[in-house]
Amino acid sequence: MASASQWFAGARPRTLPAAVSPVVAGTGVAAYVDQAVWWKALLALVVSLALQVGVNYANDYSDGVRGTDAERVGPIRLVGSGLATPHAVKRAAFLAFGVAAVAGLVLAATTAWWLVAVGLVSVLAAWYYTGGSRPYGYLGLGEVMVFVFFGLVAVVGTTYVQTESFELPALYAAVGIGALACALLVVNNLRDIPTDVVAGKRTLAVVLGADRTRALYLLLVLAATVACVAVAVSTSWWALLGLGFLAPALPGVRTVMSGAVGPALVPVLQSTGLAELVWAVLVAVPLVAVAWS
Repeated sequence: MASASQWFAGARPRTLPAAVSPVVAGTGVAAYVDQAVWWKALLALVVSLALQVGVNYANDYSDGVRGTDAERVGPIRLVGSGLATPHAVKRAAFLAFGVAAVAGLVLAATTAWWLVAVGLVSVLAAWYYTGGSRPYGYLGLGEVMVFVFFGLVAVVGTTYVQTESFELPALYAAVGIGALACALLVVNNLRDIPTDVVAGKRTLAVVLGADRTRALYLLLVLAATVACVAVAVSTSWWALLGLGFLAPALPGVRTVMSGAVGPALVPVLQSTGLAELVWAVLVAVPLVAVAWS
């Protein structure tokens, strides 16, 4: 039986900034254009975190039963390492999805019922990333779906449940957050190219090859930089403080572009996740401050 610390490690805590960041950024925009509704922001955070944990456990389960995780570098794999049974990990994934569903239903009931459909699609996307007979994560579509759900849907949705309107600054913020969330997955898949090739897992990194994947990582960091400027232009120049995300991001860029492989890329996961969170906080906090001034 896996210990509590092993279950926590299996939830891949280094990926959790990708769940917190869109809610922080979306709430900052909501506060600037109208007002922040803090209890709705908290519920949105529960939804986002639960979906992230759910997809991590679902990924652990699906890759584990396929044998993809038999020789994997990086965070602990509960099924692949034999620390937990596939049934237990699958149950943990669906428990997390259930928590997201309950919080999402409350948001839908107090905002708009069509959000239930958005939530359902989000859960299905989380499961079929590596689940089902034709997982889209094995077809090079993982980054696209991360951008859509942990960028566009999460940020714009967080703003919408608080303002009940679609705002252009939220879209710009979604692009920035989505780009860095994609960068997190890109470096993860760059690290795993050798084992994914053996396992027949055709991630975007496998399709592009290592050199083009490294260029894609750099392009995503540049996209997040441009998106920060776009948010500032459409709201307040104080949002340019978000460019401070480059402080944790640039060491990761240097590591990726230097040709690092395998375990040497693991620290880049942490620095990329931190960069995403810093982007969100340094954009959102000034917007909230301006709104309250």
